[in-house]
Amino acid sequence: MKGYGQFCPVAVASEIFAERWTPLILRELFSGSHRFNEIRSGMPLISRTLLGQRLRELEDAGVVESSPLPAGRGREYRLTKAGEEFREVVERLGAWGQRHVGHQFAPNNLDPSLLMWAMHRRIDVSRLPKPRVVVRFEFRGVPARCMQVRTAWLVLEKSGSDVCMRDPGFEVDLVVHADVGTLARVHTGHASFAAGVRAGGIKVEGPRALAQALPSWLLHSPFADVLKPAHAG
Repeated sequence: MKGYGQFCPVAVASEIFAERWTPLILRELFSGSHRFNEIRSGMPLISRTLLGQRLRELEDAGVVESSPLPAGRGREYRLTKAGEEFREVVERLGAWGQRHVGHQFAPNNLDPSLLMWAMHRRIDVSRLPKPRVVVRFEFRGVPARCMQVRTAWLVLEKSGSDVCMRDPGFEVDLVVHADVGTLARVHTGHASFAAGVRAGGIKVEGPRALAQALPSWLLHSPFADVLKPAHAG
């Protein structure tokens, strides 16, 4: 990587942190992704080659360490103690973006595969019914580059949740027709699920009890709290 030619600690830290895609890789690791394909699922536009290069650079910098998977090919990636110190930096960066970036929901930013990946990691499994629930999402308002991802599935179980971009073969319990921008605003806390329904951006089809319970299963992005007013001390 090309440096700034300065001994300033801001400069030398930026040589590591400010490389394109690196903050997003760290975001994925902080969110619980440890395998290559998991990390890449949170960054659909990065190539496998570039992701591999960035991970090697982070290992060389002592930010990430990896080990072979117990079975099969591939490696598991984890943050080192030094890497963990970037957590507050990433959290503050996200909080600033949540508060101040006006083009957060610009049409070309509305990647439904990223939205589904983010949503599946924020399921309140304690509220799920005992039987498995399968939710199919039918998106509209999808950017031209993402037109192949207009349908996706959440498979929700007490033991965990999964996201599928191809039909998982299970009977569907709920169908959500959603404008991708509206659902992204709901996930990030800029709008409530109920407001999205009232505005026509979200429509849920299926058994009434499940449809009514669905919003309670979908936790907001960790950055949603940024928008909440501070309590008076």
